[in-house]
Amino acid sequence: MKSFLIWSIKIYQRFISPLFPPSCRFYPTCSNYALQAIKKHGAILGLLMGVSRILRCNPFVKGGIDYVPKYFSLRRNPDKNDPDK
Repeated sequence: MKSFLIWSIKIYQRFISPLFPPSCRFYPTCSNYALQAIKKHGAILGLLMGVSRILRCNPFVKGGIDYVPKYFSLRRNPDKNDPDK
């Protein structure tokens, strides 16, 4: 399941994402965040983290740097500048 999710996100990045103008509020982009979360935390937890990140991407959120946290969390990474925390 993990490899299927990674494959699906890469297909999205390659063929669907270029059709739309760049508009992501966060760095890394939501699709890259989901890829990293799935690789780091597994298919189910990584998918939950990716969906949570997509739901946070709205006009009422400031955006900015938000790396995948070291431990599973559905909230924004508390230390935005350090990917190892």
